[in-house]
Amino acid sequence: MKQSQPEGFLAVPPTGQGPGVLVLHAWWGLNDTMKAFCDRLADAGFVAFAPDMYHGKVTDNIADAETLGKALDTNYLQAKAEIADATMFLNERAGQAERGLAVIGFSLGAYYALDLAAADPEHIRSVVIFYGTGGGDFSNSRAAYLGHFAENDPFEPQSNVDELEAALRRAGRFHQRAADSLRIRPDLGQGWGSVPREGRVQVDTAQPFTVPGLGLDDVLQRSVNTSVGAGCTAG
Repeated sequence: MKQSQPEGFLAVPPTGQGPGVLVLHAWWGLNDTMKAFCDRLADAGFVAFAPDMYHGKVTDNIADAETLGKALDTNYLQAKAEIADATMFLNERAGQAERGLAVIGFSLGAYYALDLAAADPEHIRSVVIFYGTGGGDFSNSRAAYLGHFAENDPFEPQSNVDELEAALRRAGRFHQRAADSLRIRPDLGQGWGSVPREGRVQVDTAQPFTVPGLGLDDVLQRSVNTSVGAGCTAG
């Protein structure tokens, strides 16, 4: 039976087909920035789907974002189940099951992206995270990993990035060129690329936010061509 589209935003390239990319939004919710990001992925040839983990709620201030994020984490089992449903939908919609999927997580979404890669190694072959981390056991993962982090980030300090690197190393999921796998962006604060500031959403303030700068093509291709030990590329 065909999988129905979960609540969220779907962006499809002009060809109607392409590699699937699941986009997990930051604690602001599925706002226009995330939808525009999906559109940019579609323009680059990917089928992108962003599940709405807040079910229609969005915000542009930290206090409300913290409230929404905490509510989601309180019901994390439901959140993970909904993300799993979104994964199955995207896998079917992309129509490239043998290739696997990529997942991109921003901030809050990064935690769920990392969790998904470990929980569903059959489908998730590439992980790209922005200024968000998460612990756990990645030994079951088959994914390639690429992380972008700000140098000045009170929400994700260097110690969190170091812990993630150690966990990926223990699981054998870290590329030998460690500096290329978890990238620290100097002179940038948390949320570059998706945080509303002074009434405007800054989507082009950092090159890594653009599709080519993500290194996604390289990470996805690496996940297709290697079955074990894939890490991240210099991109």
